[in-house]
Amino acid sequence: MAAVRGVRALLNLDRSVLLQPSFRLIPVQLTSACLLRRLCSTDTISNDPKPPVNLENESLLENLNLMGVDVKMARKRQPGVLRKVVTNEQGVAQFLQGKGASQNVIATIISRYPRAITRSIQHLERRWVLWRNIFKTDAEIVAIMDRSPESFFRSSDNDNLEKNIAFLTSLGLSTKYLHRLLTTAPRTFSNSVELNRQMVEFLEGICVELGGTNPEQFAKAVISRNLYILIRSIKRVRTNVDNLRTSLSLSDSELLVLLQGRGADILDLSSDYLTKNFNFLLQKMMSHGVREDDIKKMIISYPMILFIGKDTLNSKLDCLLEGGISMKQILKKPKVLELSTQNIAGRLEELKSVGYDFEKNGINILDTSRKRFVTKLKKLGAFAE
Repeated sequence: MAAVRGVRALLNLDRSVLLQPSFRLIPVQLTSACLLRRLCSTDTISNDPKPPVNLENESLLENLNLMGVDVKMARKRQPGVLRKVVTNEQGVAQFLQGKGASQNVIATIISRYPRAITRSIQHLERRWVLWRNIFKTDAEIVAIMDRSPESFFRSSDNDNLEKNIAFLTSLGLSTKYLHRLLTTAPRTFSNSVELNRQMVEFLEGICVELGGTNPEQFAKAVISRNLYILIRSIKRVRTNVDNLRTSLSLSDSELLVLLQGRGADILDLSSDYLTKNFNFLLQKMMSHGVREDDIKKMIISYPMILFIGKDTLNSKLDCLLEGGISMKQILKKPKVLELSTQNIAGRLEELKSVGYDFEKNGINILDTSRKRFVTKLKKLGAFAE
């Protein structure tokens, strides 16, 4: 009898909420017919030793299909959501539509981050208010959600989000940087405030350790340059700091300058990855007669080179050398390695066709935007004619 009363209660749930016209007036079905069948089948096949199969919610699947959601993608991303009995897909759709999101954008958001349909309207309203304290318009938030739904929907703790915004603001980070953090490293706001505070205090400690006199400004500078630092472990950052000091033979003052400048960009990398890239760069360039001290000076001036994996770096260096570029020239202009191997090869070929002399004119032309490169190439071509 208890089971029968439970079934009747489920059948009597209010299903009157409707989607707006663009969603074909789909009735909300928070409890699907498949749940009823599941309850009944459990009573009927009581002697079956196998546990009941956790089936997907058929009514939910129907609603999502009608909304244009890519169910296959949703199933691949977060399959557990499709088995939930109670969801809020239509409420979420209405909420987003009210903020200016199109039907296609809403469908894309749910396809890529199905957990979005588990959020209540009250939760979404409060989160939106918190985001609007940082972003100027609703359209900005919708655009970010379209690009990265996880940024908005990942965390379900609005209190924690509010506390993190207050904490990061207290560090002197402007709305501009909070904007970048939310869009680039949203997990920062899923961390507990205490975890973020520990990283900040660690960075301040590094500053003091190296003889710095403004630890608060140092921590702010590092976080501003490296948006991922707060979602990395203190152990990783500590290892990287120590490795940079040892590998580059830096004094405390030199390391301090590096870390609050361009060196901050690489602090969040895997320490193994950083070490392997450093060792390969030394080996590769020294095999072509470059002095170790000169390589270290290049790294200090352009630490981003350590982002490049050894296989990729090898192909880029070989491509430049085969194209007539010397290691000495690369040392002076390492930023040229930001280009893909394909782009390097293409530009070298185009410059070769107009008789460009790298020894005489240098390699600065390689490190330009495509538009400026084409303009320069046309001038060179006309001169050659």
